[in-house]
Amino acid sequence: MDGADRKTPLLRGEGSSTPTPSLRRRDSARSLRSCFLSRLPDKVRVGLDPERAADADVDLDRAKGLSQGEREYYQKQLAALRTFEEVENLCMPGEFDPGADAREVVEDKEQKRSESAMKISNYANIVLLVFKVYATVRTGSMAIAASTLDSLLDFLAGGILWFTHLSMKSVNIYRYPIGKLRVQPVGIIVFAAIMATLGFQVLIQAIEQLVENKPGAKMTLDQLTWLYSIMLSATAVKLALYLYCRSSGNSIVRAYAKDHYFDVITNVVGLVAAVLGDKYFWWIDPAGAVVLAVYTIVNWSETVYENAGWLPNP
Repeated sequence: MDGADRKTPLLRGEGSSTPTPSLRRRDSARSLRSCFLSRLPDKVRVGLDPERAADADVDLDRAKGLSQGEREYYQKQLAALRTFEEVENLCMPGEFDPGADAREVVEDKEQKRSESAMKISNYANIVLLVFKVYATVRTGSMAIAASTLDSLLDFLAGGILWFTHLSMKSVNIYRYPIGKLRVQPVGIIVFAAIMATLGFQVLIQAIEQLVENKPGAKMTLDQLTWLYSIMLSATAVKLALYLYCRSSGNSIVRAYAKDHYFDVITNVVGLVAAVLGDKYFWWIDPAGAVVLAVYTIVNWSETVYENAGWLPNP
């Protein structure tokens, strides 16, 4: 082939023995095509359209003196180039779409905002867990205990969602050509399953307390002060986080938003049940815990059902 080694692909960079680790915009399929065409031997270049030499395919029927093996070789090289261009049109539209760069900037900002929302949520879950454990110990309320267990699982489930997010960022393009977008439902389903499990545990404990018919001790003024301070502060923080996370385009961040909204409800119901149970009828406290447990089971079971259809095939 006029000095060209048939076993050495012309698509590979000159002097390179290994493929380039990653392609940048200047290494686009169009650049590869231009490089490929510029290195063709003369007997193949006669198949080029001189007016569109940078873009046109090679008409191998016009090339003279090619053996069958040479013809098959160039057909495969040109087919590979066409495949690269098709993939680039799908994955890297910026070479042909002037607005792609602006969209990439917006996507980068959204990515940073999503990561910030997840980090803030995780830090808040840790701090609120510590305070709610203290409130549970101080008051002995079953409803507050249910809310505290919820915060504990928030912390654990938040770690699951964060791990899922990191897994999606670390993508081997050779093992996962289309990325790990479908990994998202896996983390969300695990999160929802844990929350539903919490609901069953609290439901059993609350029913046991109602069946045993053993009212707890009345709370002191100091205990009530701590209860109001911690639960109202936790509710305000969770409401702010819900408003911050709910508008995200990231499904994992929206899962956090749903959890924050759920926490607002559980905190309010838990506080009301604890106060009314202490002031009026003791059974209001475990009854509130039952309501929270049923709500948890139904809410997160629906989440499992919604995301099950998006799981990746085994």
